[in-house]
Amino acid sequence: MNPAVLTLIGFICGSIPFSVLLGKLFICEDVRNYGDGNPGATNAFRAGGYKLGIPAMVLDYAKAAGPVALANYGNKITGWWLVIIAISPVLGHAFSPFLKFRGGKAVAATLGIWTGLLVGEGPIVLGIGLGVFNSIISVDGWAVMFSMSGLLIYILIRKVGVFILLVWVFNTFILVWKHRYDLNQKIQLKRF
Repeated sequence: MNPAVLTLIGFICGSIPFSVLLGKLFICEDVRNYGDGNPGATNAFRAGGYKLGIPAMVLDYAKAAGPVALANYGNKITGWWLVIIAISPVLGHAFSPFLKFRGGKAVAATLGIWTGLLVGEGPIVLGIGLGVFNSIISVDGWAVMFSMSGLLIYILIRKVGVFILLVWVFNTFILVWKHRYDLNQKIQLKRF
């Protein structure tokens, strides 16, 4: 399959606002009216609990994992094209044209692309990092950044190549932008 077509597929898939769609369909609510106002899985959990949040999170994850896995494993695309294809679902989610370019914070989409790139390793490292840092840090953006730092250490130790490292760089830039308000806050530990 043509890499440009896969890039377009990745961006379009990433742009589908599943949390908003599921919220309107199943609870007749706009998830953007909850929490921080973002159209992502976290606010789907806030709006409809696990019955809405889990499907929203799984779909946000899958819409990124699918196109990247298709490019990486199905079509054996490497180099710059793999970087572009891998970033396209995250860009689509973060800047969805279906939501006037005001998308979600791209955490589930990030987990998805790393599944498409590193199968189980990427999401396991990120998932453990998110679980640990979300349990001890009260500012979500900082928990995401520390988790991405853990993934970077893993990538460097594993020596997976410069193009995978470039995906990490671009992915991290998007996450920094989407979490910029959180990152302006001091790192605060949760009280137990």
